[in-house]
Amino acid sequence: MAGAEFERLLQETMGLDAATIGSAAIERAVQERQAACRLADPQAYLAHVRASEAELQSLIEAVVVPETWFFRDREAFAALARLVLESWLPRHQAGTLRLLSLPCSTGEEPYSMAMALLDAGLPPGRFRIDAVDISERSLALARRAQYGRNSFRGKDLAFRDRHFVQLQGAWRPNDTVRAQVQFQQGNLFSPAFLPGAEIYDVVFCRNVLIYFDRMGQDAAVAVLRRLLTAEGTLFVGPSETGLLLNHDFVSARIPLAFAFHKRPAAPAEVAADVPEARRRPLPLRQQITMPPRVPQAAKPRVVRPLAAAKPEAPAQNSGIAEAARLADQGRFAEAEAICQAHLAANGATAEALYLLGLLRDAAGRLDEAAGYYRKTLYLDRDHREALSHLALLLRKQGDLSGAQLLQARASRAERKSAG
Repeated sequence: MAGAEFERLLQETMGLDAATIGSAAIERAVQERQAACRLADPQAYLAHVRASEAELQSLIEAVVVPETWFFRDREAFAALARLVLESWLPRHQAGTLRLLSLPCSTGEEPYSMAMALLDAGLPPGRFRIDAVDISERSLALARRAQYGRNSFRGKDLAFRDRHFVQLQGAWRPNDTVRAQVQFQQGNLFSPAFLPGAEIYDVVFCRNVLIYFDRMGQDAAVAVLRRLLTAEGTLFVGPSETGLLLNHDFVSARIPLAFAFHKRPAAPAEVAADVPEARRRPLPLRQQITMPPRVPQAAKPRVVRPLAAAKPEAPAQNSGIAEAARLADQGRFAEAEAICQAHLAANGATAEALYLLGLLRDAAGRLDEAAGYYRKTLYLDRDHREALSHLALLLRKQGDLSGAQLLQARASRAERKSAG
């Protein structure tokens, strides 16, 4: 009985759907904090949590286990740099680009955003990144900004030489990178969370919406919509694309970046009193219109180390790239048709099966998604993305031991690729 009450408390406080991480994981966190508080009775600890905001925060931090590294999903950071240089900068000859990283965990994501923009040639004075997380413990690590090997994955680590200072047994972002990021504690579901509207030109909120129940997802997307400017860009995780398309967002049409814009409002729905309109979210149901094309402007670029995923050389894989582009636009049926045609013509390939898994995942058909991820791993046992997504699905289904084994395999695959 107490277990269900703790799950309900976490759902009410932070929107957590217990099924996404498993009741056993919450039970372990409760036992850890109960022992730390020297309380033998779970009901006594429950009463203590409800009476103490500090202890509730400690329980949340025991439940939240961040998994992040620098430039995780490089396509998103490459897309960020291109959007800023080719779209935002030509429209804003002066002023500051405002970005949000939510949740920012231990800092790898917001620091990666800063490095991507600095490498693209954007002056430090032209942008600011707000980094928000519910966990004070994660924020303390982010502010300390000392990172070990696990935060650097993949083979391309040239950014570390450009932007980090080596310490004894760790690496730290240099002063310029750290100065671009301001950390703060915040709860997405708090009524006082980041007051105001249309504050941010770019929001990174990746792989967190999947942990909420449907009501929590609706509430979270409403907050993100309020915070994003009319022409802003929201980056989410690959399993969250369907959710955004169901909330009046449209794809930015950048393959594998999973970037979205708010659907433009029809003229009749735009309030004449602009200040008042900016204080409230836009209507959820609006006429479908395409965002205006923005002319590209040539800008000096200091370094362009980041790039989207490399084009695949074999001609037979060109169809998979097109399927990925369609999937990122929410055109799931067309993307699946291309994948199935690819399989019929070329036989099973890991990338086609993985994309089919993502499509099933986005549609909420989790058992079928798991099947495709397993087929991907049969062909490529070190496919890191398939390992990570299948681990998450197993957590949702309560198979925590299986999820932990797959996550360990994914970590080994990351280290192996790093050489």
